[in-house]
This record gives sequence, structure tokens and C-alpha cells, in this order.
Amino acid sequence: MKKCISYWTLGGFEGEVPVVEAAQAAHDLGFDAIELCYGAGELVPEATPETLAEIRRACEAIGIALPSLCSGNYWSVSLCSEDETERQAAIEFTKAYIACAAALGADTVLVLPGTVEVPWNPERPIVPAKRAWELAQQSLTELIPVAESHGVVMALENVWSKFLTGPFEFAAFVDALSSPWVKCYFDVGNVAINGYPEHWIEILEDRIARVHVKGFKGRDGGGTMADFTESHFDSSINWTAVLAALRAIGYDSYLTAELIVSVNGLPDKALAEKAAKELTELITM
Repeated sequence: MKKCISYWTLGGFEGEVPVVEAAQAAHDLGFDAIELCYGAGELVPEATPETLAEIRRACEAIGIALPSLCSGNYWSVSLCSEDETERQAAIEFTKAYIACAAALGADTVLVLPGTVEVPWNPERPIVPAKRAWELAQQSLTELIPVAESHGVVMALENVWSKFLTGPFEFAAFVDALSSPWVKCYFDVGNVAINGYPEHWIEILEDRIARVHVKGFKGRDGGGTMADFTESHFDSSINWTAVLAALRAIGYDSYLTAELIVSVNGLPDKALAEKAAKELTELITM
């Protein structure tokens, strides 16, 4: 397995640090790759082909891989929105997102298939789970030819949205789309609130295209956003079991540290440095 870091840790949520500067910092800290984040800063739908080509060349010169992109855009513009205008906007955003990934040489984009609720934003409407499933399937079906034409996998992430809340449901949703261009982006930390990540890995198997890792301290059968931690090991996650489960399914791709909690705020280079050391320890378990 290889070490990757989320751009957010080194660059901030709003793209405060230039992409190439963050990529150089990731390389200097010993990461094999950086997961760039789409929707803010330099990586937006308005980015020109020349800008993307320049970023790709610079990262190749640095010697750091760009294996995947992520985005926080889906929390406000959803692929399962009952508002047709919003849903179409999410589809068009995803088309541009996929094209950006291809231009940068990334073969995977993280996609939120839909949200029943956004727990930290009460202004977002609740979408009935059945309707969320139907609309998300429709949106992703429309996007599959786009993903295929660019050679980019849409990896659906398990998040706190009260949608696809268990591994069997998650697997069934991916299988229903019946496409090699739709897989899972498995987030170990996101599962810890209501399950055991090693159990999910055993069930999802080769549907998993990429893996996010971060610490979470579950409590009293649940937890809050404040229970994500700055360290993978300050956590209720059994990392030995997680790494064993990943090896059992033959996963040998990137472990991407998505550390988004810092007492110093983001960007936080010291947090990224600690993540690099912890990922080395995880991979050698």
C-alpha cells in the first residue's frame, strides 16, 4: 500500500495554498501521492486546460502521484436532490469534475451518491431514503458514459448522510449500477460511529477502489464531528484488524489520510507530517 494525503490538510478547505506548493510539501514529507480537492481554489469548473496541464506537469516533475480527486461540493448540490435544477447542477458539476481528473491523470473521483440529510445544515431538505436511492441511481446512470469516456472511476463514499448506512446496502447500491466505472471510496473513520470498518471491508471486497483513513473516538453508541481526531491512533478503530481485512481482499492501493480536524485550523503542515509517520506505521503493521 502507498501513502497519500488529502490536499485539505496541507492546503485548506478553500484552496488557500497553491496546488503545486501543497504537492511539493506532501512529497517533502514522504507521501507517495496527494489527493487534490475540486470545487475551490485553482481546481474549479472554470479552470482552463492549460492550467490543469501545467499542474500535472509540475506534479510529475516533483515526483508525486495524483491518484484521485475529492470534493465537498455534494453537501450543497446533491445528485439525489428532489429539486431537478439542483440535481442537474450536480450532474454537470460531476461531468466537469471527471474531466478535470482525467486532465490531471487521476483515475478516480470521490462522489457522494446522495444525502438523505446533511446533519450540520438544517436548512438542507430531508430526502426520503427510497427517493434518494432512485434519484441517485438515475444521476449516476447518466454519468457512467462520461466516466467511461474519460477512464475515471466514480468511487462512492460512505458518509454521515443517513444514506447507504450499512455495508450490505452500500454493496447492493453499487451492484445495481452494474458498471466497472462505479465503485466504493471506503472511509474507515466514517464507519466507526455505527460499525466496524473491518466488517465493511470483508463485505465490500473488490468494490473498494480507494480508502480514506482518519481517527475517530466512538462513545455511547455514537459520536459527533468533534470525535474525529488529529491522530489515527487516538481512536477506537482496531487498525490491526482493518489492515488485515484490506490485505485479505487484496487491496494494495493508496491509504489517503483525510485529517480534517486540527486545533491550529487548516492548513496544518505539522498535522500532515504526523500523518505521514502514522501511515508508515499502519502500512507496516
